[in-house]
Formats: sequence, C-alpha cells, structure tokens
Amino acid sequence: MKKIFVIVLVLCIALGAVSALAACEPEKQKIVWPTVTSDELYVKKVDNLPEDFIMGMDASSVPSLEKGGVKFYDFEGNETDVYKVLAMNGINYIRVRIWNDPFDADGNGYGGGNCDIANAIEIGKRATQYGMKLLANFHYSDFWADPAKQMVPKAWAGMSIEDKEAALYAYTKDCLNQLKAAGVDVGMVQVGNETNGAMCGETKWYRIAKLMSAGSRAVREVFPDALVGVHFANPEKVSNYKNYAFELSYGEVDYDVFISSYYPYWHGTLDNLSSLLSEIAEEYGKKVMVGETSYAYTPADTDFYGNTISDGGAVTKDYPYTVQGQANCMREIIDTVANKTTNGIGVVYWEGTWISAGGASYEENLAKWEANGSGWASSYASEYDPNDAGLYHGGCAVDNQAFFDASGHPIESLKVWSLVRGGNTVEIKPDAIEDTTIICDLNGELVLPTHVNAVMNDNSKQSIPVEWQNVDMDAMYNGGVAKYDIVGTAGGMTAHCYVSMVETNFLQDYSFEENSSVWVATPTGNMSELYNENKVTDSLTGNRHYHFWSAAKNSVEFTLEQEVSNLRAGAYKYAISIMGGDGGATEIYAYVKINGEIVAQESLELSGYGNWNTALIERFEYDGTSTLVVGIYVKCEGSGAGAWGKIDDALLNSVGD
Repeated sequence: MKKIFVIVLVLCIALGAVSALAACEPEKQKIVWPTVTSDELYVKKVDNLPEDFIMGMDASSVPSLEKGGVKFYDFEGNETDVYKVLAMNGINYIRVRIWNDPFDADGNGYGGGNCDIANAIEIGKRATQYGMKLLANFHYSDFWADPAKQMVPKAWAGMSIEDKEAALYAYTKDCLNQLKAAGVDVGMVQVGNETNGAMCGETKWYRIAKLMSAGSRAVREVFPDALVGVHFANPEKVSNYKNYAFELSYGEVDYDVFISSYYPYWHGTLDNLSSLLSEIAEEYGKKVMVGETSYAYTPADTDFYGNTISDGGAVTKDYPYTVQGQANCMREIIDTVANKTTNGIGVVYWEGTWISAGGASYEENLAKWEANGSGWASSYASEYDPNDAGLYHGGCAVDNQAFFDASGHPIESLKVWSLVRGGNTVEIKPDAIEDTTIICDLNGELVLPTHVNAVMNDNSKQSIPVEWQNVDMDAMYNGGVAKYDIVGTAGGMTAHCYVSMVETNFLQDYSFEENSSVWVATPTGNMSELYNENKVTDSLTGNRHYHFWSAAKNSVEFTLEQEVSNLRAGAYKYAISIMGGDGGATEIYAYVKINGEIVAQESLELSGYGNWNTALIERFEYDGTSTLVVGIYVKCEGSGAGAWGKIDDALLNSVGD
C-alpha cells in the first residue's frame, strides 16, 4: 500500500511541475481579432488562400526606434504595441534578423537595429504574446549579409571550415535554446540571408553546404517542428537560382523552404518568379516563399536621409507610389505565391515598421541613429564594414516603404494583409497618373503625349487628357544629351514625363528596348546565357540591354551585330557600351565592317558592376552603297566565377567635316 501511495505522490508532483512550467510560457492559443474593414482601400479577394498561409513582417528595428522615443498607434489613434497592431491586421509571422555581435569593443552598436539575440528574444516574446510565430533569420555575420557581402563574424575570423562549422552549430543551438527558454513560438529558422553563392565569409559551395547543414542540425534538435529555410536574392537571374537549388541538393543540405527575395523594382516579373520557384519546388520537393519584399507608398523622404526608391524613372514602377499602389502590389504578390506557385506557403514584407527615428532635423536624427542603432548603420560599424557603412552610415532608406507614417500611425495599406482573405470593394476612382518615358533624338521632333493613363484604385487604367507645364523645347534641344522631368496635370493629379534627349542615331533598336531581330547574336563558344534582358537597374538607359554569362572557362565568345540600311554617304562615328566582370583575360572590341571587312575597331574592358565602358570609333567614311555592319566582339577566358556582362546603347551618328 505504501509503494502505491509513493508512486501516486511522485506522479502528482511531476504533473504539478509540468503545469507550473507551462504557466511560465506565453500563451500560444489562437487569438481572434476584430474584423478588419476599410472605407478607402480597394482589395480584390485572393481566392484559395490557406488559413495558415504566412503573412509575415520583418520588424527587426522596432526596439531601437522605441529607445529613441518612437511611439506606434492603432487605427483608432491609441498608443499601442506595434506588434499587436500588426497581428490585428492579418500578420501571423514576425521575421527578425540575428547578427552574432553587432557591437564594437566599447559596446557601441553598429546600427540597423543592433539585432543580436537579445533583440530577437524581446521581439519574439512580443510576437508570441499576440499569437504570431517567429521567423528567426540568422545572417551568420556581425552586420548586414546580402548578395554584395557575406562577412565572417569577428569571433570566427581565421577559423578552418571545420572549426567554423562547429562554432556555427553551437551558436545557432545556443540562440535557439535562449528563444525556447523565453517561450518564443519559433515557426521557421532561416540559415543564412541572401546567400547568393557566399555565406559567412565562404564562397565555395561545399563549404557553404557544411555551414547550412550545421545550422539546420541545430534547428532540428531544438525546434523539431520548425521549418528550416534557405534564402536567396535576384530571381531574375534564372540560371543562378537553378544552380543554388542544385548545389543544395548536391551538398545534401537538410531544409524545408526555398526562400526568395522579390523586390518588384529590381527582380523581374511575377510570372518569372512563380515559374522559377515552381520548378524548384517540383524538382526538389520543397516549399517555397517570398521572404523579403516591399513597395513605396510615397516618393517622399521623412527622416532626412535619402531613400533607395523615389521618383525619377530609374527603376521598374508597375504600381504608383501611393497607399493604394502599395496595397495592390502586395495583393498581387500574395496571389502569385498562393495561386500560381507550386508549394507556395507565404510572403514576408521587409521592415514595414522601420520609420523615422523621430527627430525634427538631420542632426537630431543622427544622434538617435548613433545612440540607438535606429539608422541603417552607425559610424561605429566602420571598423567591421569600412567600404560601405564606413562611407555611407546614416538613417533609414526605406521609411517611405513602411506601413506606418513618420508619426507612427498606421496607413490604410496595412489592412491589405487581412483584407485579401475576403476582399474589400469601394468606389472605383483614379489613384495616380502613370509615368511616361520618351527618348528623343536631338535632331528629331519631340512630341509630348496629349493623354496619359490614370491608374485606378483597382489597378486598371483609363486614358485622360494632360496639360504639360513650363516646357522649354529650345532649351532641351540646345542642352545636348540630357534627361528632363516634365511635370503636368491630368485629372487634378500630377503627371511626369521623363524625356531623354539623345544624338540622332541611325541604328534601329539602339538601346535594345524593342527586343527586335535587327540585332543578331552569334555565339562561337559554348555559352550558358546570351539574350536580351529586361532589367532596368542593369541598363545604361531604358529597361533593357543585351546580357551574357557563362561559368565555364573559355566559353564566352560571340558577336552582336546590326546591318545598317538606307544610310547616305558621309562621315560617321560609332559607339557601344559594356559593363561586366569576372572576365579574366579578355578580347573585347567594337567594330565597323564594310563589305565584310573590318575598317575600324576600338577596344573595351570589363571593370565591374555599374562601371560602364564605352568604345568610340570617332570617324569612318561610308560611300552610301556598300554593306555596312556595326557590332561588338566579346571573348572572355573567365576568372572562375563565371564571366558576365551587359551591352547597351549602340550609337551611330553623323559627324561634321
């Protein structure tokens, strides 16, 4: 009898201890928030949207902003925890970046939110409190990791790959155990951030695979039910993505979700995104998602530090920079992932809470950026990142892409994350005027449009009359090669016509915008890619250019030519531009051929991203009857990383005596 009593007593004590432990953890039951409605926002319903579809928000910088006095409010104007506001409006995941040690030896933060594990725990507890899961995003760096830089943490510098693998595993496991002890509901863990062929200082895939596998192993041990994600950027580079997926498989990396950044300004079309992610999902049996995206609701800056996105025609702008345009953009991305992408599980918005530091001047904000880390980088980061943070440290460059205004009040587009589930209909009306772009020869006739497209709040378009203001044609013709922003009014709204004045050019499709057959590409090497590409950020002018890439040594060799017809006799000049890299030994030149013989040529070189080089053949004579061909010859040995380049703006102009 005594034995039975002892067993019962032990069981009771054990059950009591379990109950007490459970009581210490934040409650994780589903919270039912009030129904979201809007009298202002048009949102078309996204059909077939799973209840567990990830509606995520990266909100890593919030604690640093709050330390500087920033306050957030709900739609009723009440000061409220911003994570509660996000949850009430449809967000079910909070993403937080985690840096190993974003501080100098004196404890000064590098900025960008000073996002160490302590910051992640604070955010994770608040997210869990409001029924949201945490997506823990390990950069495995002491500061920003992205396609341009994947720097090793200070403490791991000089380690062998075996020691670094062990350190990464131990660090990941320790951080996850801290999150678990704090009761944070971790739903997904990202092992690396935008790891486009590099991670934690490593650039060889077998080493990257080792590190990713070490991080994944730690996740499986601490949070066995959490998803493991790997993250890449630039889906417009299709062959790169396919190679990443292959290398992950070849390296036997244990992961669940292939995550892609997708910024509409830079990363190509949604059709390309869905096609590419679907192919990866189907071939490798993985879930896929968009892990970073954003869109501007205004072109204006609010924190006295310039924005990455604004007006000016330099990026792809498929939606107006308005509150409705921001909502329409997010609705289309959600629909694409949910309904047009195989195994698409969610969309995460990047830093939709990163607003102004709260100061009334640059100097006041600068003090907050330095003290609290609420800008993208502080001056203290220069010791770790001298070539970027050391030169350009400062504030937030994405405050015009947040879902809160500069005073911390939510804007109507935040509601899109909830409204897509049922839709929301309001009166159809104009929202903004679509930008117009014109390229005009200096010796040609500049004709401004009489009508422009009004973009409606349902994202449809209607043609309406426009009146342009203060147009000085003489100044534009006499100003040489230049760009102009002509402002007008249409339907009571501001209209922009971006005009590029150029020299008279006798080539067809000189900037490759028409993707026409007048340009003939002839590869003589076994190249991977050679085609007309639509990517405004990689173009010298316009949206398109000719692109080439190949990974194998000595595989890049081709000509790109146009035969010119109906050209009168006279003297001419010819120019063409190129940028690129990883060429190794190269032979590149622009040339002019008459009756099949090269009569003039000028050499070119590849000198890195954004560094355009132009070859100019200053003068050649043409008789008006012979066969005239202009072109460019490109041959690259390749330096091992894959020779690549972009060709744009071929110019054939007359010259005086």
